[in-house]
Amino acid sequence: MKSFEVPVNYRSPLISAIKKKRKETDKMKKDYSPTLLDFGPVQIFLARHFGFCYGVENAIEIAFRTVEENQGKKIYLLSEMIHNPQVNADLQSLGITFLQDTHGKTLVPFSDITKDDIVLIPAFGTTLQIEQQLKEIGIQTEKYDTTCPFVEKVWNRSQAIASKNYTIVIHGKPTHEETRATFSHAVSSGPAVVVKDMKEAVELAKYITGEKPADDFYAEFRHQHSAGFDIRKDLQRIGVVNQTTMLASDTQAIADYLKKIITDTYQSAEHFADTRDTLCYATNDNQTAVSGMLETKADLAIVVGGYNSSNTSHLVELCEEKLPVYFISSAEKIISATEILHHNFHTKEEILTSGFLPEKEPVRILITSGASCPDAIVENVIRKLTGFYKDAFAPEKLISQFI
Repeated sequence: MKSFEVPVNYRSPLISAIKKKRKETDKMKKDYSPTLLDFGPVQIFLARHFGFCYGVENAIEIAFRTVEENQGKKIYLLSEMIHNPQVNADLQSLGITFLQDTHGKTLVPFSDITKDDIVLIPAFGTTLQIEQQLKEIGIQTEKYDTTCPFVEKVWNRSQAIASKNYTIVIHGKPTHEETRATFSHAVSSGPAVVVKDMKEAVELAKYITGEKPADDFYAEFRHQHSAGFDIRKDLQRIGVVNQTTMLASDTQAIADYLKKIITDTYQSAEHFADTRDTLCYATNDNQTAVSGMLETKADLAIVVGGYNSSNTSHLVELCEEKLPVYFISSAEKIISATEILHHNFHTKEEILTSGFLPEKEPVRILITSGASCPDAIVENVIRKLTGFYKDAFAPEKLISQFI
């Protein structure tokens, strides 16, 4: 797989050595057990897969190269490049201006942009409507489009299915940038509807079977269906795709459920399009690695990443089923050996918890991070934790084990 040039301050010598070693010894990615970093009084278990994925590294490389090659030009980003506060802050410090916030709210009107300016498309992609607006201004986006190729794969698959008269059911968060973009591309070829979870999929199924009156659909799925959606015919043939950062197991469960419903209703499997190949490999690897990590007996888990990162929140979701988990954006959130400031993604608020480290030795901690989190941030978390134990080995002493 292609390697990318990303800022050195995002890298971690320790974690790079670990990842390189694991890749060499497990080329087929069949071993999802974590990597043990034994510091003596504290033991860290790193997930087999975590951190920057292909799409994120591609986006970062393009963004930083664009700044370097276009000194003096106005450079804009449609919205956050990725969902990581450090990376976005770094880009803004280089003079890049965001046109929208993560929810699509205008920060800088398009009327302020000229054809001589540069507009970067973030890794999540964008809608066809926004692409057209930029083209009308005279902006050439192709060179500065950082859309993840795996997101584009979902778009291509959606359009292919829609061209065969299937309605696209998108498993995603309706307000997320990627889902908005995928929805836009899907509806260019046919009807589409968004379901955010299995609960909504179950309700959608009731319109397929006729259990719920058709007219109720437009209120229940308001702002989640394409214009002109005809509930009486547009749910007779469907295919399911996903926002690539959702839980892969949830998407598959929704697809399996809706397939059974529509097959039983119409007595034909031809009413359901197979879309299994739209699941993102990196999302799946990171989630499977967490499942493998959770088989290790531990006292707590720490998940590192941006609080508005969808893929990171799903790693937290997996962990919280088994043990105490703390979702943090950086090492600075670990206030002391007794206090940690962490994010509750259910309530969208930060919580200060005391006594998060048990008074025992060795303390066993599971650690992973989201696909948009630099490895350097994870290393800083490890250093912060081990620094609370006076007899703990320095991280540098462990690097030799993986070289």
